[in-house]
Amino acid sequence: MRASRTKARTELKNTAYEIFIGILSILSILNLVLIYAMPGDSALEVILSVMNGLFSAIFLGDFIYRITTADSAGRYFFRGYGWADLLASLPFPQLKILRIFRLLRVYRLMREVGLRTIWNTLIHDRANSTLMTLLLLGVLVLQFGSISILAVEEDANDANITSASDAIWYTIVTISTVGYGDQYPVTNTGRIIGALIIVVGVGIFGTFTGYLANLFLGPSKPDAGSSHEAPSEAGTDEVSDVSGPLSAGAAANGFVGAAAGGHATASASDRLRHLVAAAEQTTAELRLLLTEATTKEPDGTR
Repeated sequence: MRASRTKARTELKNTAYEIFIGILSILSILNLVLIYAMPGDSALEVILSVMNGLFSAIFLGDFIYRITTADSAGRYFFRGYGWADLLASLPFPQLKILRIFRLLRVYRLMREVGLRTIWNTLIHDRANSTLMTLLLLGVLVLQFGSISILAVEEDANDANITSASDAIWYTIVTISTVGYGDQYPVTNTGRIIGALIIVVGVGIFGTFTGYLANLFLGPSKPDAGSSHEAPSEAGTDEVSDVSGPLSAGAAANGFVGAAAGGHATASASDRLRHLVAAAEQTTAELRLLLTEATTKEPDGTR
């Protein structure tokens, strides 16, 4: 069980990224069903075809990413359904059903890792989780926003959003917060949909800008070799004379000085261990000094 879970963690990419790819797989399969279920709606077919083209580009990039980062490219391609990922990313409607293999793999890996581990990872990796959530929200708004704005506006009086290409263009321009003004809604419902698209667009680009700023300007992580182990604890029974605890106290003070000054990049837990070890060794020194002061009284005092 532990071996399979370890293997799943090595195959699993970023958790938020895997969830993003899994939801896109579900949406792409749903779009394929809608195309065959509603063959007479040409505007819907155009929007869904554009979205499937976007999904194909994303899935092709996902395939390249997985095969280049896999421990064994051959194992991933032949035994990890890599061939299905490649075929499903090609622009052929008959092959898009193979995306179900991608969804099954994501489900299997996440089930082996465990829901608690996935949840903890999403909580601690807030930057990537938020970024993937907003990218997914952008994809959903692009598809359903285009469908909704077209359904509301195409039959309105003086409407200028009357085709699938108009709806897609308006949604893209609105999400990007550019707002050329060549396409705009004329109904109240359409304006409400447009306002929601604007809010989502501002959130996406604001979060993406902050993510890039944190990526390039954030502090670098300390090297693994720069951390130091805490010194071994010294008990009173390990000290035979005064020089023992004195040297132990000096060593502890050296650790404290190193933690406070020379190793500023050490983690807070390492510094805390250094301070605790120093306090314990200083306590041992004081106990021994008090014991000697009470047992070795000067001459004439008795």
